[in-house]
Amino acid sequence: MYAIIKTGGKQYRVQKDDVFKVEKLDAEVGSTVTFDDVLAVSEGELLVGDAVNGYAVAAEVLEQGKNDKVIIYKYKAKKDYRRKNGHRQPYTMVKITEIGKGLAAAPAPAKTEAPGEVKASLSMKKDELLEIASNMGVEVSSKATKADILAAIESK
Repeated sequence: MYAIIKTGGKQYRVQKDDVFKVEKLDAEVGSTVTFDDVLAVSEGELLVGDAVNGYAVAAEVLEQGKNDKVIIYKYKAKKDYRRKNGHRQPYTMVKITEIGKGLAAAPAPAKTEAPGEVKASLSMKKDELLEIASNMGVEVSSKATKADILAAIESK
C-alpha cells in the first residue's frame, strides 16, 4: 500500500516505514504529524479524487536540520561584477508510521531533553557538534571527524 501526499509545495510517494526529508515543519522531534493532503492511495487499486476523502498519512518526526550549503554565484563578464552567496535550506526528517482513513494527530510525548538542549546529529556542521560537546563537558579534539564527535557525545 502506498499514498501520494503533498507537503511543502512538493508531492511524495510514501509507504509505511519510509524515511525522507520534507520542507521544515513546526513539530518537535519525536512527535507525530499527520498529512491530510492525500492525492492518491493504492490498496490493490489506485484511488484518486473524491475516493481519497478521509485518508491521511501519519508520520513520526525523526530530526530537524539543515541541508548542505548551496552556493549562489552571480557573474557578469567584462564588468567586474561578482556576487557570492550561500544558503542552507531547513528540513524535517520524517518516518511514515501509518496510512489509512480517519487518522488523527496523536498527542506529543513528554520531552526527555532539557529546555534549550539541542540533539546532536550527523547533519550538523562540525563546529556545531564541537560546541555541543564542549557544553556537555566532553573533551574532543578539533581534528576529530563528525562521527567521532557524535560518538563521544552519545557515550556521555
